[in-house]
Amino acid sequence: MSAITFPNETAAYRLARDRLLDQEIALRRQMEAVAEERRALPPGGEVKEDYVFRGLSADGHPADILLSQLFRPGTDTLLIYNYMFPRHSHDTRDPAKTGETAKLPKADQPCPSCTGLIDQLDGAAAHYEAAGRNFAVVANTALDRLLAVARDRDWKHVRLLSSLGSHFKRDYHAEGEDGEQQPTTLVFERDPGGVVRLFWASELLYAPSDPGQDPRAAGTLEPLWNMFDLGRRGRPDFDEQLQYDS
Repeated sequence: MSAITFPNETAAYRLARDRLLDQEIALRRQMEAVAEERRALPPGGEVKEDYVFRGLSADGHPADILLSQLFRPGTDTLLIYNYMFPRHSHDTRDPAKTGETAKLPKADQPCPSCTGLIDQLDGAAAHYEAAGRNFAVVANTALDRLLAVARDRDWKHVRLLSSLGSHFKRDYHAEGEDGEQQPTTLVFERDPGGVVRLFWASELLYAPSDPGQDPRAAGTLEPLWNMFDLGRRGRPDFDEQLQYDS
């Protein structure tokens, strides 16, 4: 039973809310149990090559950057979000109509949903890295295009990398055999000897989902859709867009 009540609530409301609270407590326990299972995973597969990306160096100039260099000194965890840029060929949502992104053909513009998620992660990235972890966004597009979108979105904290010329995305199931991009989240770990291994990947993306449910491969990362879940109307029939009418 909850230790609190709110003004003018009915007994029926409190009874139902207490039942829901019991489920929320159980969910919290289950989430922690899943996190414990994740933390207990045995070592994953060793990364077979030190992949080369194109990004900005410490002095702000374009440079080749190795996967191993994404681990700052004294850190052992690297989270990578694979940006669907270019967007999926079946994505019918409107292209950007203003800004630098609008200069690209629609087929070469990024996925609006991925873009919306990175909008949310941009603020979190600074805190994540301050806690001793590393975060990067990888896209299979030219670095100048990636940086142009970042300027349009006013991203300040996410590290942006181009995987053009690399088979990193294909190796880690962030790109299909047909070249279509997938929004796979990856976590790599580096052991004290410097060996980098895959720790975890968002395999829900490839697992069967219940009827009417989105795979929610990035569900635990995304504030927006969890915010919808807090209201009576739940998740709307809504698709993120690159731009909205004012």
